[in-house]
Amino acid sequence: MKIIKINKLGIKKIYPKTNFVDSRGKYIEIFNKKFFKKKLHLDFVEGDISYSKKNVFRGIHGDYKTWKLVSCVHGKIEQFIVDCRKNSKTFGLYKKFILSSDNYYQILIPPGFGNAYLTLSNLSIYHYKQTRYYSGSKNQFTYSWKDPKINLKLSVKKPILSKRDSL
Repeated sequence: MKIIKINKLGIKKIYPKTNFVDSRGKYIEIFNKKFFKKKLHLDFVEGDISYSKKNVFRGIHGDYKTWKLVSCVHGKIEQFIVDCRKNSKTFGLYKKFILSSDNYYQILIPPGFGNAYLTLSNLSIYHYKQTRYYSGSKNQFTYSWKDPKINLKLSVKKPILSKRDSL
């Protein structure tokens, strides 16, 4: 696996080491515990998958203790990583990525950063690993994508939102 630091925010893009393609399709190693322990000193304890239809927006959510490793294993999404550390000089700044089943890289999100994405394809399957067990939305922060301190630029005007993300 190859790690590339994206910017001063500490976000990292991770490219899988194994990428085998033949007439049957593709084989990609998306996680190797030894690699993450040795190179990044991280121990992931939970993995989750989210299915979303086109124009669904999820986020901006996070907490101040959990590292997340995210990827889009099917479809295409607009991924947003937002600095939500209240005392940070870069609070509210974000980085946008296009993740898809065609580019198959992953984004490593540090604690204190909000995670959000918008599904661009008819269906997306979003995969993420966490270094802490999920303890409910009441133990996370949530910001509106329309918050003027953040002001995300989505590629759709009226995303499909949950109640939590509509506030």
